[in-house]
Amino acid sequence: MKLIKTLFLDIGGVLLTNGWDTPTRSKAIAHFKLDADQTQERHHMVFDTFESGKMTLDAYLDYVIFYEVRSFTKDQFVHYMHEQSQRIENSIEFFKAIKAKYTLRVIAISNEPRELNNYRIRHFKLMELFDAVISSSFVHLRKPDVAIFKLAIDIAQSEENNALYIDDRQLFIEIARGLGVNGIQFTDLEEVKNKLKDFDLSLE
Repeated sequence: MKLIKTLFLDIGGVLLTNGWDTPTRSKAIAHFKLDADQTQERHHMVFDTFESGKMTLDAYLDYVIFYEVRSFTKDQFVHYMHEQSQRIENSIEFFKAIKAKYTLRVIAISNEPRELNNYRIRHFKLMELFDAVISSSFVHLRKPDVAIFKLAIDIAQSEENNALYIDDRQLFIEIARGLGVNGIQFTDLEEVKNKLKDFDLSLE
């Protein structure tokens, strides 16, 4: 049995719904009656820069949404973006309980734009769970870049085989495993609870 001392968690798809993914943008496009092809094309041209923390939300919206006059304001659009973030039921509470029971270090490894990431951290009180947040927009590295995982390992000061990474994207799990970090893909919370038993982590 491997002794887990550090838990690395993704945010979107594990604790919360994804912040600004394709389905969420599609909802916004329909809600605000935007041109879908134009909006998605503009988004894809700048999103890597935005998510890497090299472009502000204000600039992103100027390029992607407000390049022409709209019948709604930036504040209204940002408010709508924020409203799309929802908890994955019981997930935050479960991982907080696991952390407390096993005295784990819990560190986020997340691809999120700065302003949206900061909102989600504050609104959902994620620092009650995390000891540190390694966000693409904070460190200017994005998954699948192996450097963001190496940075997380260095910050955690945990041996790779004593660390466990949970993400909803299988590819990112495989990259972490390539560094010697244990991994579990998040599909739903009950399945993750069962898989955690393989690492002797359980609330039962």
